[in-house]
Amino acid sequence: MGNTIAAISTPQAAGGIGIVRISGPEAAVIADRVFQAVDGHNLTESDGYRAHYGHVVQDEEVLDEAIALVFRAPKSYTGEDVVELSCHGGLYVVRRILRAVLENGARLAEAGEFTRRAFENGKMSLTQAEAVMDIISAQGKQAARAAISAREGRIAQKTNALKTEITGYAAHLAAWADYPEEDLIPVDTEQLSHNLGETIEKLKKMIKEGDAGRVIRDGVDTVIVGKPNVGKSTLMNCLAGCERSIVTHIAGTTRDIVEEKVVLGDVILRLADTAGIHATQDPVESIGVERAVSRMDSAGLVLAVFDNSLPLDEDDRQLLQSLRERTCVAVINKNDMDNQLDIGEVQQSIPKVIDISAKDESGIDRLAEAIADLLGVAELNPADGILSGERQLQCARQCLEMLLEAKNALDIGFTLDAVNVSLDGAVASLLELTGERVTDVVTDAVFHQFCVGK
Repeated sequence: MGNTIAAISTPQAAGGIGIVRISGPEAAVIADRVFQAVDGHNLTESDGYRAHYGHVVQDEEVLDEAIALVFRAPKSYTGEDVVELSCHGGLYVVRRILRAVLENGARLAEAGEFTRRAFENGKMSLTQAEAVMDIISAQGKQAARAAISAREGRIAQKTNALKTEITGYAAHLAAWADYPEEDLIPVDTEQLSHNLGETIEKLKKMIKEGDAGRVIRDGVDTVIVGKPNVGKSTLMNCLAGCERSIVTHIAGTTRDIVEEKVVLGDVILRLADTAGIHATQDPVESIGVERAVSRMDSAGLVLAVFDNSLPLDEDDRQLLQSLRERTCVAVINKNDMDNQLDIGEVQQSIPKVIDISAKDESGIDRLAEAIADLLGVAELNPADGILSGERQLQCARQCLEMLLEAKNALDIGFTLDAVNVSLDGAVASLLELTGERVTDVVTDAVFHQFCVGK
């Protein structure tokens, strides 16, 4: 690297405090060119973890009063010398101070470059680095807990434990194959197959938890469907906490898709309220129905709404038929009215059934629990360390594929060398997951997603 970078590390909006971060071998030297401490001390002479009050000055003009925080390598976020200039959070002032720093020898940091330097300097694993952006983008309690756990190294710990197991298997096989004349413990292929099976189950569990973790981190595309006047729009407004959909007693009021992102329990739902699905001759309404069906086909979760006060009709039954085998919750609305609907018939197509009153906002807690259970997040413990993002999941899936290949080769009697090739591939996938063996292309892709200043 060998150069010094700088960027604004607070949001690009007015606030109480703005921070310009400088990192690199010349961080203190460059900061001294723009910062004058009231006690006259130079930052180049400052110990680490010291704060200095003074002013940022350029061409004898005071830009703002500020506090300079000095961190010395390797005990800093990036592992380099770092100076942070904390000033008032006006956009003009912060940008003017950044410009002064850049004009005095620093260059503008690229997206994620501070965290990239922390990774490259051994301050964190790649999974910990990715967790930084997950913390910033977390939209719910569970997502934040999962990200913090990853930042503390829980994913790396679980991955390293698996790597140690697989490396142990590979080392035993390699020693037996390479040094047959030595007095080594023979390879018990039956026991090795059993051990591989246990490791495979651990990895499958990690992948399953990672897939479920996507729901609390990224949310799930969710569509509300049902025939007209069953209460879809009322449910949409109830979950959104505001009037997003027009609600009237007139059938067909909703003719297009209305969207809103909501947090229900621990799950982020990217909700879409759709036109009532039913047979119609109205050409405009037909377009709305077609869009509703199309959205239902692509959704990750369907909330199918039925009217508790009316018996099922042909439109209801056709909808039920189309929802078999889908990830779906049947929402029996209007439970404040006399029951006329056969819930047993609904359960034949959709096992997960919840009764609510969207108008009175009752039963929503039960709906949240049903969704969490259906999506596999009910028993998820974010503090355990959950694989995050497609890159990590893909590495884990590649490792699983290699382990299954190794076990299959062992079970059908292939040579131990062939088994070891697959085990080496499994270890390589885990090394890529943690960033211990990763290409520049992958690293660039990871940090390209970061914001400038982090």
